[in-house]
Amino acid sequence: MNSKQRVQATLAGVVPDRVPIGEFAVDFDTVERILGHETYLRAKAKSQIAFWEGRHAEVAESYLKDHIALHEKLDLDIVTFPAATWRIPPETDDQPPRRTSADTWEDKYGRVYRYSAASEDITCIHDPVADAETFTVADFDRPAQPPARDERSWHILDTVIQRFKGEKFICGPSGGEIGIVLLGGLARGCRLLRRQPDVVRAATRRMLQEQNLADELLVHPDSDAVLWDQDFAHNTGPFIGPAMFKEFFLEANRQRAARLHERFGTRVLKHCCGNTRLLQDLFLEIGYDAYQSIQASAGMDLVTLKRELGSRMTLWGGVAVEHLIAGTPTQVQEDVRRAMAGAKPGGRFILGASHSIAVGTRYDNYMAMLDEYHKLCDY
Repeated sequence: MNSKQRVQATLAGVVPDRVPIGEFAVDFDTVERILGHETYLRAKAKSQIAFWEGRHAEVAESYLKDHIALHEKLDLDIVTFPAATWRIPPETDDQPPRRTSADTWEDKYGRVYRYSAASEDITCIHDPVADAETFTVADFDRPAQPPARDERSWHILDTVIQRFKGEKFICGPSGGEIGIVLLGGLARGCRLLRRQPDVVRAATRRMLQEQNLADELLVHPDSDAVLWDQDFAHNTGPFIGPAMFKEFFLEANRQRAARLHERFGTRVLKHCCGNTRLLQDLFLEIGYDAYQSIQASAGMDLVTLKRELGSRMTLWGGVAVEHLIAGTPTQVQEDVRRAMAGAKPGGRFILGASHSIAVGTRYDNYMAMLDEYHKLCDY
């Protein structure tokens, strides 16, 4: 079997020649160790600063060449396209945010952005525009319009896919995920679910229309799957309970997954951190083909989930990202052995990190993970 066939068999409930291995993402510091040079690939802060400085072409070249080089060197079965791997924002004449301190920027609208060394990302920490925004049902009544496709981004996506199609299992982009519609952010969005449920329903209907239209431009014809990545939970439990999820969002998510299955013939894989135990039955109703992340530090035990869900949905994970970052090679090897012993039998299992090969991963730990995997992967 090649990588594509191996993952396809696993998702179909057929035991393959060996357990597939894949990652939601491999962040830039590990990429640089593997390739031996600096990269923008999965370097979110570095890429954002380059975009602000107008160096779009430089980033685009790195995304394309380094994505291909990484997967030529790593024996991963799955190619993914998370943030900072393919999408290039349009170049504009707008004044970029001005730096106000070593790690802070402010744009002309008063939005404040801050760099985090822990995640190597730049996030908006204050947005007066969003804070002042109000939502009404009428805001979501206008007809949905198809988005424009950025051809430079599409060229990166297409070139990488053409290199690996037929060989590796490709998780490309789609028009988006409904997930949990939280207008104005998590805290405000949860309040709106109670105070203005009709607005949330209208926004969800509109989002469903927009995402269906966007699929026509963004689902690559040579993709094997899409990989959705909206989080639904904290470490202690879901953002909203299963009854509210079912009332507001189950049907829209189910329709999105069914359309991708039927219209494009693609699988739908779900990355989701946190403790999602209360939502597991809804994951099955939505129609996810695989669940990736399975955060042990949030109380999600892979072996327990395998007993409960393993015959109905593929599970993807097993190695704690915390051990990859702050543990030892021995701890990582023990994670691989436990995952293989508890989730490998019967198939429907893909080995990977509990989130990603995240910033700060110790290179020796990741190599220990790969070595132990190759000792135990064969069926």
